[in-house]
Amino acid sequence: MEESYIYFENLTAELPEISPDSIVSRTLYDDEQHKAILFGFAAGQELSEHTASQTALLYFVQGSAQLTLGEDSRRASAGTWVRMAPRLAHSVLAETELVMMLILLKQ
Repeated sequence: MEESYIYFENLTAELPEISPDSIVSRTLYDDEQHKAILFGFAAGQELSEHTASQTALLYFVQGSAQLTLGEDSRRASAGTWVRMAPRLAHSVLAETELVMMLILLKQ
């Protein structure tokens, strides 16, 4: 039987310890329509420019980052939400310890 809901009281508690000079991740949910991945970045760590083949949603839970979306550079902090079209070049540079949720919308 499929669950009616999934509940996380504290997303940051779902990650292992974020060691210096590391990026950690944990897939929290994955089905035919969505995939939710929680990332933890040590300060100064970066996901270099890349693209995704699916629509992606980013939600910044904790910390701050420099976010590049195509040709635009934006600051992201706790509470920032972003929707990215498929194949948009993007990168994330953690300014502080950072926790970010990525949701991929499968099509």
